Amino acid sequence: MTIHEGSDDRAVDPKPRGGEEPLADEPLCSEEEFAQEVRELVAADAPQVFALVEERGERLDGRIVAWGMAFDDHVDVLSVNGVRHASLPSVERAHRMFSRRRKIRLVWTSPAPPRQPEQVG
Repeated sequence: MTIHEGSDDRAVDPKPRGGEEPLADEPLCSEEEFAQEVRELVAADAPQVFALVEERGERLDGRIVAWGMAFDDHVDVLSVNGVRHASLPSVERAHRMFSRRRKIRLVWTSPAPPRQPEQVG
């Protein structure tokens, strides 16, 4: 499956690139088979989601201050209030950026992300 990478989103590329076969006029597989291939593509390329959680006091309270997505080559982070957005080279850098003035925990939404750039304990 051919992927076209835009600035913020991806879509199936209808145009062949150098050396690639042009797209056929007829579907190469059934709708169910194509849907399965698309699901596999998305699963293989999905970013790993994490939260940056501020710890208040000595385990007295906590609140999510930012959500992040870790890709193979970078991390995008957005504060929950929408004021702060950053694209950084690693999860560690995102954690440090939000930890400058407060105690922040890095929490992955899935127990063990298969593609973890740099993990902060």
